[in-house]
Amino acid sequence: MNTTLVAAALVVGVCTGALFAGLRVPIPAPPSLPGIVGIVGIYLGYRLVGVTGVGFDLLRWLGLS
Repeated sequence: MNTTLVAAALVVGVCTGALFAGLRVPIPAPPSLPGIVGIVGIYLGYRLVGVTGVGFDLLRWLGLS
């Protein structure tokens, strides 16, 4: 994992969040902890499937790739 990339993403995220708050517009993310944990869960599930190699290529099955 590239620590510089993670730090840059965090800085951009904080600046974007501050901009949304300053403009008084809702953020395009869940405003509560359970919603954020759900997003983390989706990411972890995605990574788990990638690591285990279990999966199904839906686009290929549909003939779209």
